Amino acid sequence: MVTSPRARALDQVFGALADPTRRAILARLTRGEATVGELAEPFAMSRPAISKHLDVLERAGLLHRMPEGRVNRCRFDGRPLRDAYELMEDYREFWDEQMDKLAAHFEKERRR
Repeated sequence: MVTSPRARALDQVFGALADPTRRAILARLTRGEATVGELAEPFAMSRPAISKHLDVLERAGLLHRMPEGRVNRCRFDGRPLRDAYELMEDYREFWDEQMDKLAAHFEKERRR
């Protein structure tokens, strides 16, 4: 099966968001840039383990590392979430329509 670049990008975004540690890292970065050390601080895991999480976020385009001497600063980039949001919005519209149909069915049955 051939997948489009957009589908591959969505796979990376959803894969990155699937892990609670990565979601926590992104939540921290929504408050502003942070060093790798600052991002690692709240987690009881090794620096290499945190680095692997950062790699996943970086491949998904959700995080950018900026070297400053021996320190890497990280910045959140929410642009890849736009396609994910649009996909979820399509599903929301579908489920809203299904729920409206179900409610109409129950209302019809109630009136019988």
